[in-house]
Amino acid sequence: MEQFDYVVLGASHAGLEALRAIRAHDADGSIAVLDREARLPVSPTVLPYVVSGKCSEDRIALRERSWFDAQRVDYRQQAAAAALDTANARLRLADGREIGYGKLLLATGAAPALPPIEGLSDVRFHVLRTLDDALALRDVASKAGRSAGSAVVLGAGLVGMHAAENLVRAGARVTIVEMRGQVLPGYFDAAAAARIEAVFRDKGVEVLTSRRVKQVAARDEGCRVLLDGSEARDADLLLVAAGVRPEVSYLAGSGVSVERGIVVDEFMRTAADNVWAAGDVVQTPSFFGDGTPAGGILPDAVEQGRTAGMSMAGDPTLRPYPGGVSLNTYGFFGRRALSVGRDAPEQAGPEWDVLVRGGEGARGYLKLVLRDGRLQGIFGVDVLFDPGIMWELILRRVEIGAHLDALLENPQDTARALMSGLWR
Repeated sequence: MEQFDYVVLGASHAGLEALRAIRAHDADGSIAVLDREARLPVSPTVLPYVVSGKCSEDRIALRERSWFDAQRVDYRQQAAAAALDTANARLRLADGREIGYGKLLLATGAAPALPPIEGLSDVRFHVLRTLDDALALRDVASKAGRSAGSAVVLGAGLVGMHAAENLVRAGARVTIVEMRGQVLPGYFDAAAAARIEAVFRDKGVEVLTSRRVKQVAARDEGCRVLLDGSEARDADLLLVAAGVRPEVSYLAGSGVSVERGIVVDEFMRTAADNVWAAGDVVQTPSFFGDGTPAGGILPDAVEQGRTAGMSMAGDPTLRPYPGGVSLNTYGFFGRRALSVGRDAPEQAGPEWDVLVRGGEGARGYLKLVLRDGRLQGIFGVDVLFDPGIMWELILRRVEIGAHLDALLENPQDTARALMSGLWR
């Protein structure tokens, strides 16, 4: 059985950042990075652009193999985990091999969630989580577009909306079905979502919100999608974009605690000795302390990976992970939408302030949410601001009440000026 000082299971953002943090403090420890994919690691965020053809699949790798070699890391592809034995500190792979570890990071990410729809497993459908998924969807979308075919997208999150746009651009007739009351739920409020939805409708997309799919059945080379209310839509292409679930199938009986994801502490340690976890596979608290588990986003995955790697290597400059703050940038049909942080609760008390710029008919929409003079969230459609700076203002709990009017009028320059003063 091979033995390594560190084993990193997963090679996306969290795993790669953990690897960088380990090497920054421990230049000599032996490291193995195990990647279940057959291709070099890529970011899931780039996959819609592979589908659209904006990005070439041979130019999107997060790291080339030469980078792993330079870090003196044993990087292995098609190395999927099958079981974890924490009592004996060994990992069994799907091919039967076993690898021992001194310290282990679980960064296995998430897999597409498949809703319990009758007949779904009996028809051909697509998901979008890996590069192979993107290439397959690109090919079938191109064929559907050339034949003026129809497509049904289940789910109006970022993946579903990106895919719907690409299908429209390819020439397909597209229907989006979303069981919640708006598109992009969890990312934007109803007013911002309505603006985005209106753009899609103007482009010919049929958007069905507050609707559910009851059944899917094969029809010719495609399928028929039966909705509640007995309506049906025929589809040459069916895309399931109903969210993701943590990839934890290999953890049964391991002693690693799993709820909505792997449970970790503020240093990304699991309940098992010498086992850490980071990225989409974990369940972490919200930065705001409201009891809501944070969703998986790229900046959080990077921060979690850095925290885990520093903790694994014993870096004395380690600071606890502060909790998740959502950050999303979304481009659609040449427009732009941004969301950072959280919205105000429905029953907001007097300590909350919500300001909105851009009423009906205005091109741009901006919403600021504050609590006790500190930014909690900012949401915009066709309004410029730097989401990374807003993210920092939230994390640093910066008092911005005195700058509120300026921030509402010119969020980009005002936030940059505030941040510049903090960095000096």
